[in-house]
Amino acid sequence: MTETKLERRQPPKFELIGGNVCLDFVNTLDNRPSAQPKELLKNYYELARFGEDTGILTPAQLDFFYDRAHLAPDETKEAMRRAINLRESLYAIFMAVLNKQKAPQLAMDRLNANLHNLAMHSRLVQTEGRLVWRFDDMASAYDAMLWPIARAAADLLASSDVAHVRACSSPTCQWLFLDTSKNHHRRWCSMKQCGNRAKARKFYAKKKTA
Repeated sequence: MTETKLERRQPPKFELIGGNVCLDFVNTLDNRPSAQPKELLKNYYELARFGEDTGILTPAQLDFFYDRAHLAPDETKEAMRRAINLRESLYAIFMAVLNKQKAPQLAMDRLNANLHNLAMHSRLVQTEGRLVWRFDDMASAYDAMLWPIARAAADLLASSDVAHVRACSSPTCQWLFLDTSKNHHRRWCSMKQCGNRAKARKFYAKKKTA
């Protein structure tokens, strides 16, 4: 690997407003509608950082990957390829659902391949009188942070909550989020950013025409 190892001891890097880790993962390609979308996962270290920011990886597991990533360039390159393919497949599937269209078969095949992979690394275990899913040690594979993301996507897509997945109304944003508002009429990924900017544009437009 040629990229520089990033310093981990700093505030969270990613803005997590999706309401579900799989939607936050889709949002790691920013400014999608523009001619020059902004890639937030530029290298394997940033993929690992996303894993810690979302709680998929513990700080110790992140340290493990940070310390060893440069020793496994082929494995980390493959993990990045799988990550981008999964992210873009999820985007295509969720946008198809939003537009009430059939999801592209290639995207479905890629998601199912990830689900098949995670099935080999997860199991049902009994804990405190109930059954829960538990993944293998996250430090056992360089793409381990993708397992919970694929599982979260499958669970969301197969649930009634998928009807509440939205795309931000800002034409320059379109981040995906789960609308958990009381009336399910939320329009913006973040009122603080996209919502306020839209209100400001509307205000100044009215002022110019007054």
